[in-house]
Amino acid sequence: MAGTRTIPDRRKVDRRGKRVLGEAIEYLQRTDPHNSQPAIELMTERFRRMAYGAELHEIALVAIDSFKQNRVRFALTALGMVLGTASLILVVTIGLTGKHYVLTQIQNIGANMVEVEYRGGGTRATPTQADNLTLDDMHAVQEQVPGVRAASPVVPLIERLPLGGGKEGDVTVLGVEPAYLYVRNLEVLAGRFFDADAGCNKVALLTQKLAKKVFGGQDAAVGRTMKISGLPFTIIGTFRERVDTFGQSEVVEDTILIPYTISRYFTGSNTVHQIYFSMADASDVPQATLQIKQVIESRHRPESTYEFYNLTQLLTVASRTANALTAVLLLIATVTLIVSGVGIMNIMLVTVKSRTREIGIRKAVGATRREIRTQFLAEAIFISLTGGILGTLIGMAIPISVRLFTEYHIPISGLSVIIAIVVSSLVGIIFGTLPASRAAQLDPVESLRYE
Repeated sequence: MAGTRTIPDRRKVDRRGKRVLGEAIEYLQRTDPHNSQPAIELMTERFRRMAYGAELHEIALVAIDSFKQNRVRFALTALGMVLGTASLILVVTIGLTGKHYVLTQIQNIGANMVEVEYRGGGTRATPTQADNLTLDDMHAVQEQVPGVRAASPVVPLIERLPLGGGKEGDVTVLGVEPAYLYVRNLEVLAGRFFDADAGCNKVALLTQKLAKKVFGGQDAAVGRTMKISGLPFTIIGTFRERVDTFGQSEVVEDTILIPYTISRYFTGSNTVHQIYFSMADASDVPQATLQIKQVIESRHRPESTYEFYNLTQLLTVASRTANALTAVLLLIATVTLIVSGVGIMNIMLVTVKSRTREIGIRKAVGATRREIRTQFLAEAIFISLTGGILGTLIGMAIPISVRLFTEYHIPISGLSVIIAIVVSSLVGIIFGTLPASRAAQLDPVESLRYE
């Protein structure tokens, strides 16, 4: 028997309660036979609630007595749930952190960005007239498409320049406007970016790697002079992309930025190779891309081909991939909870075996099969739920501590806490059903004889 607590004779308790209720009902019917029905129904309902509360109270007391007698067994059984639930929380946190990192990297390239590029140029077997983009196209989009925050043309040039150490190499020179800094989300490492007043000045910015090759460092490059096609340009700063695109964008390792108006000196026209637009809201990018396409195509020949790019589809694919990876890791963590559930079931079967005589005594004093089943099922749920709550606290404590004591902002999912608690309860119910049913089916006579 669990503990030293005396188990009451349930048959006597039930008979006493029913007798008191019957006497009260009989009294009401005798004193007020016409208006007593509502009072009788209310009294009966309160009696049922009291009986149910007393039953739950008895179940809790017996469970506590059992746990006190088997503290080590209870702690080791709950430990599996602690580890499983903590793993579930941490897996979700790791998945969300990875998703946040990937999406942030893509957004740093330019989540609000729309790129337009003319698909033409180069040497052709049959000469045709090019239908290049122009600065007027950019101004037309800014006037006709709402939500465009900034825009910049890109005029690419190739120039052979000394790279230090007696070496020469091809360097990409891009003619851009001041808004290019914001449209492409660049990071200025030293010096400054050119502004609207620098349109007619021969100034330039170098990539971090090019500045190191030519001048030995990014700070040493600022204020120096570099000649492009014989024209001296004053270097006013160095920059880099916030996310390395490994040469897959127009900005490569050896790149120089100069004002667009100066680049026209080399091209002799107002044609541009690319135009970048930045939208005020990332959610407007898909619709704005269609509107920009309509404006550009309406200003050129129908047979001309232009490419329109944005990162919306890439963001969607990255988000789905991260969610799928999180789901796979979540399933792996669920295996730990299933193993913990099997452990709970085994321990509860051993508990039923060791408490066979107690079960026989409880049945002898009036406990029903439902009450016995509820008793052992409640103990299994209590073990799993206790482990689940402790595991949830540990799983949440780790990311919260990282956020408090470091500069890293780790996302925390409240949904994972709810899932962990619900799964812990389900594990207790599912794996506690078999031991509870076996305890309820024991024969009281055979149980009393069990030694």
